[in-house]
Amino acid sequence: MDDFKSVHMDGLRRNLHNLLYPASDRRSTAAEAGLSDFQDLILQTPDGERLVAWWKPAQPGKALILYFHGNGGSLWNGRLRAQALTASGRGLLMVSYRGYSGSTGSPTEMGLHTDARTAYDWVRQSYEASRLVAYGESLGTGVAVRLASEQPLAGLILDAPYTSTADGASLTYWYVPVSWLMLDQFRSLDIIQQVKAPILILHGTDDRTIPFAFGGRLYAAAPEPKHFVRIEGGSHSRNLEQGGMAAVEDFLAAVETQRPDRSSGTVTPP
Repeated sequence: MDDFKSVHMDGLRRNLHNLLYPASDRRSTAAEAGLSDFQDLILQTPDGERLVAWWKPAQPGKALILYFHGNGGSLWNGRLRAQALTASGRGLLMVSYRGYSGSTGSPTEMGLHTDARTAYDWVRQSYEASRLVAYGESLGTGVAVRLASEQPLAGLILDAPYTSTADGASLTYWYVPVSWLMLDQFRSLDIIQQVKAPILILHGTDDRTIPFAFGGRLYAAAPEPKHFVRIEGGSHSRNLEQGGMAAVEDFLAAVETQRPDRSSGTVTPP
């Protein structure tokens, strides 16, 4: 009976892992995505993984965005956002997590945090922290919150965030003790108080993947300065397109106004 329970629990853990990381293996170049002003990069992590990324440097005085996509996302899926977010001269580094879209390795919570730190360290070679804004989408909000709790940033944008991935998974697996079965929990609610940068949260009222209330709970726990944008009728993956862009533009403009440009604005790809 004990062996049966062990096998059953291992199966549930695998299901939770697959639910959290439905990684796409589609690899696309920036040129294939129609992003002629972006470069393709390969970033090497400290633990030996190779991360595929798209890169566009920022113009002088403009912010640089570190973009962390959702659990079912990919660089290809983010191509239109990459174009929109950089249309006014802002820079962007969009990283494909380990195990996603041509990057080596397999995704884990610790691994994704390592990927985010690798991206941060790469841009910090030539950009001041006063120009860097982390943008997390869905799963990527937990990655962005952890990075912002550990490293200086000019701003943090959270698009459809959760309190923890265990809270989200419990909506599907309500009949099992997810909180102790799930290995990777990205507990943003526990660490958001450590963020020193201004925070912008976008959440759609019709989000059926991460409930609107989760974003509200995270916002309530977040330190000032912070701003919450309610996207009326917004779905899970369309907050930016369904009304959030104006708020993001205002947030980035405030970053650029309040923080002087002291960097060279250039990074030489490895």
